[in-house]
Amino acid sequence: MLKNPKKLTFSIAFVLFSFPSSGANVKATDSEHSRAENARRESAVLWREPTDIHTRNLFYGQGGEKDQPRGPFTFVEEDLSGTNPKYIIRDRQNVKWTVKLGMEAKPETVASRLVWAAGYFTNEDYFISDLHVEQMPTRLKRGRKLVGPGGSMHNARLKRHVEDQKKIENWKWKHDPLTGSRELNGLRVMMALINNWDLKDDNNAIYGGKKSPGQVYMVSDLGSSFGSTGLAFPFRHSKGCLKSYTHSKFIAKVRAADVDFRVPSRPSLVYILKVPSFIRRIRMEDLGKHIPRGDARWIGQILSGLSTEQIHDAFRAGGYTPEQAEAFTKTVQYRIAELNSL
Repeated sequence: MLKNPKKLTFSIAFVLFSFPSSGANVKATDSEHSRAENARRESAVLWREPTDIHTRNLFYGQGGEKDQPRGPFTFVEEDLSGTNPKYIIRDRQNVKWTVKLGMEAKPETVASRLVWAAGYFTNEDYFISDLHVEQMPTRLKRGRKLVGPGGSMHNARLKRHVEDQKKIENWKWKHDPLTGSRELNGLRVMMALINNWDLKDDNNAIYGGKKSPGQVYMVSDLGSSFGSTGLAFPFRHSKGCLKSYTHSKFIAKVRAADVDFRVPSRPSLVYILKVPSFIRRIRMEDLGKHIPRGDARWIGQILSGLSTEQIHDAFRAGGYTPEQAEAFTKTVQYRIAELNSL
């Protein structure tokens, strides 16, 4: 039996009235979160209407001929982010560039041009088939076999470091104030059109700066494009592979209200041994599903403004042969026609 029940009752009451209720905390937190999301949505810039799409130069891309890299180039440092060998260099105009070597160099250059043509933001990418960089160190942590004597490299993608542009953070496909918007759905369709299956949130970036129109949203890594619809075996078929791209399916299912695309598809079973990565990629499949038909048709109508020559130029910019560029172009045009028929 309690010796002093009145004292205990007083103590409990004191505790209850000394702190705000959990409901009040939740409401306050929800309100703050809502305000933060609204502020982020208002400042976010994901897409701008490409009113000049008919005249956009897809050979040079958004940077144009004026911004293309000009040697001589000098080594600055090694970039160890991501999975591909990358190096930061400086050109004769003191502009910094990130060099990416390997199988992503060609498809990423092309993808940056088509995504930009549709009105989305991308990096300023250029492809150089033969690159020479001075003062390259003899010992590199990655890509040693891809760098020849005197700093010679082949099939390199160069990404321009834009002055006053800084990465703020990553954004998420499924949990962002823009999720569900027509513009973001259009971007999902673009990823399916170019078979970009590596849709990790880590590959999305928000950039800002004094000259920026706002918080600029972009897919900052487009290298896993123009190959298979997912992580394939053998790996060389998954990126920049003409046969894999032209033989892959684009649309999986059409319903009255929405449409499913094949990209991203689940990875080949051979990768199941990497359980966490395998599960994470299976969850990405939703990004290509249940996209409103109207939103898919909307981006298709925009892309229909591109001429055969413009699309062909995008693949030429990526270092593909005229025959390869023609085959890629036909597939892209066929997919644009499929979107417009939804």
